[in-house]
Amino acid sequence: MIHHHKLRVYYEDTDMAGIVYYANYLKFLERGRTEMVRALGVDQVAMKAQGLVFVVTRVEADYRSVARYDDQLLVETRFGRITGASFIMDQRVLRDETVILEASVRIACMSLDGKVQRIPAEIRQKLDKSGV
Repeated sequence: MIHHHKLRVYYEDTDMAGIVYYANYLKFLERGRTEMVRALGVDQVAMKAQGLVFVVTRVEADYRSVARYDDQLLVETRFGRITGASFIMDQRVLRDETVILEASVRIACMSLDGKVQRIPAEIRQKLDKSGV
């Protein structure tokens, strides 16, 4: 399953050169991941109430092109490998057919005190729906 999240580049997203500031792509990727997990039925507020959260432990990103103010972008997100306590999400940011950025993001399940935890079975089942 590939999840699509549309967004528009706002002036606040750009740098002095008028292109999207590189760190803002991390925000775009976060939105795409959050919306995909939500679409799968995972309630992260309920997770936190149970003492668990998802945290980013690694990001590998390749910037391929630039985006500018008012561009309409598409964030594509898909699950990669899922293990007992973590998973990979592969993402791309596109403008039409142009790939702006490609990223691989590792997410871990942790307790609120920062200890790695197994992904609960009911959440794992929802993540598995993604077709990994």
